[in-house]
Amino acid sequence: MKLKIAWIGKTKEPAIQVLTDEYLKRLTHYAEVEGVALKDEAALQKLSAKNARPRPTLVLLDSKGKQLSSEELATFIGGYQERSSLPLLFAIGAANGFSDETRKTATHIISLGKMTLAHELARVVLLEQLYRAFTILKGHPYHLGH
Repeated sequence: MKLKIAWIGKTKEPAIQVLTDEYLKRLTHYAEVEGVALKDEAALQKLSAKNARPRPTLVLLDSKGKQLSSEELATFIGGYQERSSLPLLFAIGAANGFSDETRKTATHIISLGKMTLAHELARVVLLEQLYRAFTILKGHPYHLGH
């Protein structure tokens, strides 16, 4: 499985970059993964455009999206692995979120919960949850007791 995690904007906090790098490294045990910082929403639209090869399936992180438990995210990823060989592109917007135009291009829109998170922190939470989802799928004990 190929995963691309994209975020808009430069990383300002060194601790966020350390955690981003750590979870990207952990994810490489389960999938081909790439993290990418984008300048703006237009760069995301270009990355996920219909003429991109291979065209990724765009999953936006948005407060208005569907809330999933860790187990539901694992089921989503496991099912996607079985159905598609296309990459999954998870995207986290800038501080003000995504435009309606970008929301319309997404295949899935998910939320990390009802609480508002700083977008840099949301990236780390997403990466940890993706890692957790793969450990759930593989029966790894990481998820047990949490």
